[in-house]
Amino acid sequence: MPKISVAIAGAGLSGLCLAHSLIRAGFAVQVYERDLELHARRQGYRITVDEYGIAALQRCLPPHLFKLFLATTSPTDETSYFRVTNQKLGEIFKLTFKGDSSGIDLRTPRQVDRQTLRTILLEGLQDKVHFGKEAVRAESASDGATLHFSDGSCTHVSIIVGADGVNSALRKQYLPDCEPEDTNSWGIFGRTLLVQNGRSLVPSPLETSGVFAMGPSSRGFFFTTMKFREAPQTAFSRFGVDQIPPVADDYVMWGIVLPRGQSPEHQEKLSKEMLHRFAQEITQDFHPVLQSFVERADIDCTMAIKLRAAREPSSWPVSRVTFMGDAVHIMPPTGAHGGNTALRDAALLAEKLEAAAIQGEALEQAVSSYQEEMSKYAFREVEASKVMMKRFTIKNPLINWVMLCAIPWIRSIANKPLTTELTYDGPMISKK
Repeated sequence: MPKISVAIAGAGLSGLCLAHSLIRAGFAVQVYERDLELHARRQGYRITVDEYGIAALQRCLPPHLFKLFLATTSPTDETSYFRVTNQKLGEIFKLTFKGDSSGIDLRTPRQVDRQTLRTILLEGLQDKVHFGKEAVRAESASDGATLHFSDGSCTHVSIIVGADGVNSALRKQYLPDCEPEDTNSWGIFGRTLLVQNGRSLVPSPLETSGVFAMGPSSRGFFFTTMKFREAPQTAFSRFGVDQIPPVADDYVMWGIVLPRGQSPEHQEKLSKEMLHRFAQEITQDFHPVLQSFVERADIDCTMAIKLRAAREPSSWPVSRVTFMGDAVHIMPPTGAHGGNTALRDAALLAEKLEAAAIQGEALEQAVSSYQEEMSKYAFREVEASKVMMKRFTIKNPLINWVMLCAIPWIRSIANKPLTTELTYDGPMISKK
């Protein structure tokens, strides 16, 4: 049987993950990325990898790269929390997650730096990934598909996989009724070195917490830490990876969610410095600890993202062109399922294509089975993330008062307030 050739548009997490699995199965794979280099632009910072994401990486990656991934994730031996608070860090409620002291339970979620994971995924694929190649359209036929690029070149393969993100030109061509909806919210994200002047910026009561602070006027502030189990430089060297890790130190990842009406015009075109100044201005009502993360941030790492949510296709024709990840099911970051769903797509599509090759089945049958199965879990996650986002951006004045004032006050009477344990060693303002 002739070798099956695959063109993957997009060298993000899912595209690279899929490439590893198919190459190991004997497929001829090439990956095309519109950016000029791997880290040409920011695509997020710390992400949570859950049991689905971990299982997908374990299935698709060579064993030594999967071990490297585990080595550079966060430790899992401590109990962790997700806390929802008001803007002064008065606690509304918290969720508790038990740790795994052994670190070997792959059902235990862990944190990973997105850039570090993407660098790990590139390892071994350097000669298969082509940068500066923007996919603009595709043509599907009975004997394969042709992928066209913005530079006028093209390639003919057995199957094309669109993994080229929320602005996918291929999705607009093949699923024209699925343009993502605007959630009317923006996110400003940043990264701040965790240890500065010999001290951690995160107070000890919040060291193992992810925190979403609900603020006035539907604004919200999220933060969590990214601590590496093993320093990336050390881990890369130990596993014989010659690439330079993109991140060397532990950090705080923070994000501000705000309604479109409160964001500056043309936010996506603002300079890093202007975005950072704006982030400082709109967090003046938040606790000094939260303000310190913005104040001491790496300004060059500040970025703005329009938060969008995918629309499920009313019909999805089967062809030699299919999609995965943000190209087809973009979702708000609330819930932390976007990256995991994309990795899950990669493992599922690899499984279907590899089974078709072994059994001599038509690739269209594999694509049909993949699209049907993926749609069930992916768009369920999209809807869940939208619901969670609405809960975090309450507009009803009465409910807003209950959540931001009444509940934290009641909890402060019943228990020692979280804010009494927080200290801030900084030059801006005293603790409130």
